[in-house]
Amino acid sequence: MSLLTEQIIEALKDKAIPEKAAFFPKFFKAGPGEYGEGDQFLGVKVPDQRAIAKQFYREISLPELSELIQNPFHEVRLTGLLALVYRFEKEKSEAVKKELVDFYLSHLDFVNNWDLVDTTCHLILGTFYWKKEKDQFYSLADSGHLWRQRIAMISSLYWIKKGEFSDALSLAEKLKNHPHDLMHKAVGWMLREIGNKDFEAEFQFLKTHYRTMPRTALRYAIEKFPEELRQDFLKGRV
Repeated sequence: MSLLTEQIIEALKDKAIPEKAAFFPKFFKAGPGEYGEGDQFLGVKVPDQRAIAKQFYREISLPELSELIQNPFHEVRLTGLLALVYRFEKEKSEAVKKELVDFYLSHLDFVNNWDLVDTTCHLILGTFYWKKEKDQFYSLADSGHLWRQRIAMISSLYWIKKGEFSDALSLAEKLKNHPHDLMHKAVGWMLREIGNKDFEAEFQFLKTHYRTMPRTALRYAIEKFPEELRQDFLKGRV
């Protein structure tokens, strides 16, 4: 482990709160048989992780980032991933951006909880592939791996914010009946984001699919609908 990596981990430990360290395993479902089984926590708040990532992202090397992202402690992994996001956002060279994207993709095994996915994938993968072929997102969606499937879905947030919905809708259709509640929430969230930009696009998708969608996905998707229309969807009257 490099001196800089040790320095970052020590900075995180200095911000650790014992009560948070006790609470986070429950919040992130790190118990036996749960989706975050075995994860370890220091008890550091996300704003502190962001501040530390911003302090070090310019000078840290990719091998050092790799050390952070592979660390057994959740907050160390997230801090490394946030530093990668900040590096990517400041980078001007398309070739270097591609190198950072490939680095992220090579570390997907460690992007292994919903917050690690949701704070990074759309800002790296979504941004980079906005105007490029998106075949690999469909491969991720077909992977059978929860976190890679969530990465595929949440990466579309960047495209949605740019007003492009076709791939997001296709991924939502592919993943809407996923067995895990975390994917139901991801699909519903992205559909709601589409509706924020184009109500009719979301409405037409839901009109076609709502009867076969999991209830959680539907509730997330229609959260901002007028109450009468929400009830029509929930009671099957659309």
